Amino acid sequence: MQIRSFTVPDTAAVVALWREAGLTRSWNDPQADIRRKQTTQSDMFFVAEDDGRIVGTVMVGYDGHRGWIHYLAVADDYRGTGLGRSLVGQAETALGELGCPKVQFQVRPDNITVIGFYQHLGYSSYEAVNMGKRLVDDEAALEQV
Repeated sequence: MQIRSFTVPDTAAVVALWREAGLTRSWNDPQADIRRKQTTQSDMFFVAEDDGRIVGTVMVGYDGHRGWIHYLAVADDYRGTGLGRSLVGQAETALGELGCPKVQFQVRPDNITVIGFYQHLGYSSYEAVNMGKRLVDDEAALEQV
């Protein structure tokens, strides 16, 4: 198994993995998210490949203040193998090389398994209000296709 940078031919397998892992939502077009990532810090999008199969992903970003982990996914049959820990480690290493002092991510509050996974890796929750505003309506764009 190897962890390497994402390449465009990985797109279909990555989207399939994200769907399997329950990461996709109707209001986010995963292919558009991949295209967007290719325009900024594209070297910080990693896939785990085993015998030609994409079995894990992590998308990482750094805004100069904090790092972010997105789209951490591990194939069902690779969970419990340490792959998730390795992908988070890859993300932390990439961010550390940029001088990033802090890393964050978002988890839905009912996703107890993932919260426990990150707590096991030394992460903790803190009080904050999450706010956002859509600048591009992916859901409407998907409906037009």
